[in-house]
Amino acid sequence: MTLSVRPQPLLAVRDVEKSSAWYRGVLGGVSAHGGPEYERVTVDGELILQLHQLEVGHHHGVFGDPEVPLGNGVAVWFEVDDLDAVAGRADAGDVRTGVHTNPNAGHRELWLRDPDGYLVVLAGK
Repeated sequence: MTLSVRPQPLLAVRDVEKSSAWYRGVLGGVSAHGGPEYERVTVDGELILQLHQLEVGHHHGVFGDPEVPLGNGVAVWFEVDDLDAVAGRADAGDVRTGVHTNPNAGHRELWLRDPDGYLVVLAGK
């Protein structure tokens, strides 16, 4: 039996439109929904990330406590085809490491923080 699974991570954020602009800018994505409460970011027509306003519950309740810092213990990891191009779009103020080689994984990485403090890792050749 073959199981088909596609990740569709969803992050709770304080400002969906600001976070969307940041992720689209860094990853070269586009908005597939838009708005202040919910966003779908796609790259080449594939959903790579969902963003949801932290304090909006919709049908499922709120995602988190706005008094607790976001992103603690979470790394959002993206494999990219051209790490140097993506690194060139990153704001230097967000960068936690320069592009470096991860000897354990055998690829190059760039570690950033998004506007809400989530750790974002970009990996590629």
